[in-house]
Amino acid sequence: QVQLVESGGGLVQAGGSLRLSCAASGRTFSTYAMGWFRQAPGKEREFVAASSRSGGPTYYADSVKGRFTISRDNAKNVVYLQMNSLKPEDTAVYCCAAAPYRPGPLRSSLFYDYWGQGTQVTVSS
Repeated sequence: QVQLVESGGGLVQAGGSLRLSCAASGRTFSTYAMGWFRQAPGKEREFVAASSRSGGPTYYADSVKGRFTISRDNAKNVVYLQMNSLKPEDTAVYCCAAAPYRPGPLRSSLFYDYWGQGTQVTVSS
């Protein structure tokens, strides 16, 4: 069982930055695929970014590519989402997700076994 706890959300003006953190329990964090998803009111959950495993490739939604960066600190069992140049349309609840790494669609929420509770990000115009 893996528990995920997000933090770092808040209110920021357009053009600003935030860094989200997701702390994971468990001793095999480096072998887990980690993803970030978001859900805005009235919209479906959408993929934001993923890290396949420590040292492996990363993936981004087109809407955040070049602005968001996913990274991980295996010593601390934490995955980060650095968000720069934020836009009002980035407003959403952001959740992290985890699964033991295996080949598969990391952009799909169905790939992941564990989910955090989410953290709210609000970008004002």
